[in-house]
Amino acid sequence: MDLEEETFFDMDTAVPLGIIVNELVSNSLKHAFNEDEEGKIRIKLCREEKNSEMGMSLFSLTVSDDGKGLPDDMELKCVESLGLQLVNILVDQLDGELQLKREQGTEFTIKFKVIEKDNPAHAGLKSQKNG
Repeated sequence: MDLEEETFFDMDTAVPLGIIVNELVSNSLKHAFNEDEEGKIRIKLCREEKNSEMGMSLFSLTVSDDGKGLPDDMELKCVESLGLQLVNILVDQLDGELQLKREQGTEFTIKFKVIEKDNPAHAGLKSQKNG
């Protein structure tokens, strides 16, 4: 895992992201590797851009594996898999964009924008230190 530090999402963002990660990791565990084969699953969350004036940031969430990959003829918007349908719905809910790469395994990247707010827990810690 490679996760952006000091990042706090509200529930409307955090819950869909958690479900997306769960679905994509589950799919990798079920389908990417043969029983006797080891592999790697990576999760990366990073801030791509930050607009301080608007308080808006562009984030990128990538879930990838080095398994056998997805069929070339599979279209992301027309999948029969309930899990990937759910991923599509949740990405739309986030007003995000879903990209798929099929090189050296499978890589799903979701780009989405969020309005960042200060974490209330950090504000309380800062006031305790200053007080």
